[in-house]
Amino acid sequence: MPNLVNNLIASEYDGLLSKAEGVLVISLGRVTVKELEPLRNKLAKDGARVRMVRTSLLRRAMAEKGFEASAEMLAGNTGIVYGALEATIAAAKLLTSPEVKKPGKITLRGAIFDGGLLGPKDALALADLPDKQTLRSQLVGCLVGPLRGLVTTLNALPSGTARVLQAKVDAAGGPTAEAPAAS
Repeated sequence: MPNLVNNLIASEYDGLLSKAEGVLVISLGRVTVKELEPLRNKLAKDGARVRMVRTSLLRRAMAEKGFEASAEMLAGNTGIVYGALEATIAAAKLLTSPEVKKPGKITLRGAIFDGGLLGPKDALALADLPDKQTLRSQLVGCLVGPLRGLVTTLNALPSGTARVLQAKVDAAGGPTAEAPAAS
């Protein structure tokens, strides 16, 4: 009977890994349910879910997907945070925030992101990625910058010509005060 249960859990993990665009592997050592519940709620607001996993079955599900997890990644009490790519980035930001990091009970051990297995350092780097709105504003800035320079250059040509003509007039003694007499 335990084999059947293990097979069901492993197939569920396989489904999670298939559906999720991003997965963070975290340590859950010394974390109580009372401490995990507020974190779970914050992650749910961003679209990510937290789940404690059996490491041997997660290792098997990861191997079926072609990911070879290290012994450190799946040691001890392990959990996963999974969801869409943007939710995974938001989760990484939350898990590396000072309020979560300070007690030292939850640490990032690795990630599966955009089809690749990431180690602990690369998983921490996910927290530095900008969100979608920031990326859009950076893209708009890249597009607008050269256009702004072109407009400034085109505007400078007529005003520069006017200044040169005015300087020539001023150097020649200015405009004559005498107007031709009208008959």
